[in-house]
Amino acid sequence: MNQENKNILKALLEKVANERNLEIYDLNIQTNQSPIVIKITIRKTNGDDISLDDCTLFNTPASDEIEKSNLLNCSYVLEISSQGVSDELTSERDFKTFKGFPVNVELNQKNSKIKFLNGLLYEKSNDYLAINIRGKIKKIPLDEVLKISLCTLKD
Repeated sequence: MNQENKNILKALLEKVANERNLEIYDLNIQTNQSPIVIKITIRKTNGDDISLDDCTLFNTPASDEIEKSNLLNCSYVLEISSQGVSDELTSERDFKTFKGFPVNVELNQKNSKIKFLNGLLYEKSNDYLAINIRGKIKKIPLDEVLKISLCTLKD
C-alpha cells in the first residue's frame, strides 16, 4: 500500500474514531505479511483508558469502512488495540496510581554529578518529587528532574 492510500485510509478511520469519541493513535499496515495486517491503536479523546469493549466496538465500523474504501483488493487481518501503559510517569494520575512503585529518576547534572536515583515513588508536589530510598525520603526539586520512569528496584 502506497503512502497516499495509507493517508486516505487513516483519514477514513479517523472519521469513524471521531464519531465514537476516539482518535487514531497509530496506524501500521504490514504488507509483508500474508494476509496483510492492519494494526490500529486507538485512544479516547478525553484521556480515559481504553477497554477491550472499546476495541471490540470500534472493530466492526473500522472494518466496514476499510471494505467500503476499496483501497485493499486482498485479504487482511485487522487488529485494534490501546496504546497501553508507558513506563514514563507524566500525569498527576500516573503519580497517584503508581505511588509506592519503584521508579528511576533521571536528573539534569547542572548541580550534581548524580545522573539517576532509584527508589519508591513517595509523592509529587508542584515544587518537588519525593522518593523513598531505603527508608529515607529524598526530596528532589522538580527543576532538577528530567524524567521519571517505572523500573525494577535495584539492591
